[in-house]
Amino acid sequence: MRRGDVSKKECADCVGNASIQITQLCPMTKVSFLCKGRQKTDIPVFDFGTVAAATSNFSSANEVGRGGFGSVYKGVMNDGTEIAVKRLSKYSGQGNEEFKNEVRLIAKLQHRNLVKILGCCIREDEKLLIYEYLPNKSLDSLLYDETKRSLLDWGKRYEIAYGDSILRIIHRDLKVSTVLLDVALNPKISDFGLARICGGDQIEGKTKRVIGTYGYMAPEYAMQGQFSIKSDVYSYGVLLLEIITGQRNSGCYHMNPFCYLIGHVWELWKGGKCMDIVDKSIGNTYSEEIVSRCIQIGLLCVQRYASDRPTMSTVVFMLGNADVVLPFPKQPAFIDESDYNGNIQSTCNQTCSVNRVTITAVEAR
Repeated sequence: MRRGDVSKKECADCVGNASIQITQLCPMTKVSFLCKGRQKTDIPVFDFGTVAAATSNFSSANEVGRGGFGSVYKGVMNDGTEIAVKRLSKYSGQGNEEFKNEVRLIAKLQHRNLVKILGCCIREDEKLLIYEYLPNKSLDSLLYDETKRSLLDWGKRYEIAYGDSILRIIHRDLKVSTVLLDVALNPKISDFGLARICGGDQIEGKTKRVIGTYGYMAPEYAMQGQFSIKSDVYSYGVLLLEIITGQRNSGCYHMNPFCYLIGHVWELWKGGKCMDIVDKSIGNTYSEEIVSRCIQIGLLCVQRYASDRPTMSTVVFMLGNADVVLPFPKQPAFIDESDYNGNIQSTCNQTCSVNRVTITAVEAR
């Protein structure tokens, strides 16, 4: 219970700082993190030398991923346990705050669709997070691989899309590369360094540091730094359309004046030809009615205005109840270059890969 002479934020900051400092002062002990609801979660603290040995001293051959804040390495512990180690870049803009945020969040979050954390490690300027290792890596490693994408039939793609979380999280960088797959191709969401737990009345916020990936960012977040639970709904809509089509949102479509995936899907859906965009590698393993419905849900998620998007709980309900009548979507966001206020243009005469650029620090207008 916090003292009456300090604010809620001051109390939370104090507890957060203590949770990090104890890992430095007691490097071989377990750390108990205090969470909402007076819950405690023990996070083992790993010895740096042990982790370095498990990853062959962070060898490039063991590197399995790289993001805006550092690299991820595969490691094998002495007992044969495979681990994934997120090593925070010493030169990244993340620093202690985002690292503390990630540790706090993952300590609280326990769900079948979230990557499990095994421990952490801090030594001087080295900050490590140790996760369970998922052998099938990220969704994009299968979805965009010509030889592996056939492993994702419609049933499995639908399961991945439907995989939901019971916690209200503002992730702020939900995309195909942050959805990892276990041995049975079950989805697990990773990378919570940017996430926020939404408490009772905390359903939105504003930041001057826009962090995320163009093409997945909601317009109000990309241009104004305004984020909410509806921001992740937008990102989920893009993700859903990519799962169905097997195509990147950054791809160019010369038959379509809007050039990129969302606009292309919108035009085909309006013309009653949305089946033309379905990934051919799925074969005949799907019902056109169900797939068309999923495309419509995806378009509802990428609406221009946050108020027009459904909540994630509504999305889950719509996906799981085929009898529910869906609203008719309006024209999605980022359909024309004016949506970017001149900051980012998306025309076929320009490089469309801008949608895949990861932004780590942008001052919003």
